[in-house]
Amino acid sequence: MDIREIQNLIKFVAKSGATEVKLEMDDIKITIKTTSDASTEGTTTYIQQLPASQPVQQQAPAAAQPQAPAAIQAAPVADDNAKYLVIKSPIIGTLYRKPSPDKPTFVEVGSTISKGDVVCVIEAMKLFNEIESEISGKIVKVLVDDSSPVEYDQPLFLVDPS
Repeated sequence: MDIREIQNLIKFVAKSGATEVKLEMDDIKITIKTTSDASTEGTTTYIQQLPASQPVQQQAPAAAQPQAPAAIQAAPVADDNAKYLVIKSPIIGTLYRKPSPDKPTFVEVGSTISKGDVVCVIEAMKLFNEIESEISGKIVKVLVDDSSPVEYDQPLFLVDPS
């Protein structure tokens, strides 16, 4: 893994909103921690550990862009969406809105769903997990694009229960 790949990984983690990611490969261990505290800027650090046979290089921590402006912009939207229920991701993985590329999406904006209906599929560790709705209502907004990585407890859909 070269420095560009590590920098891209840091940027991806910072944008995803995850607070900590650990990656372990044969000869490298990387831990990326971000903080999105309102009083401090978000910081991202990584640690690279090489096998004992190679000399250890220390790398300076890379700073991520502050995440506070995104939180400020999201606040008014949250008030408008307070009346809706949220379907959240129960696992980390890649979200797919279709059962296969040649099939239609499970749900669209305006679709009426019932408890137990499959709303999407999340691939984790080469396993495809059907995500079922725990609520009934009408899909108001789709919050994640098809084939996008998702985190645990990340909002996926807004549902109007009325």
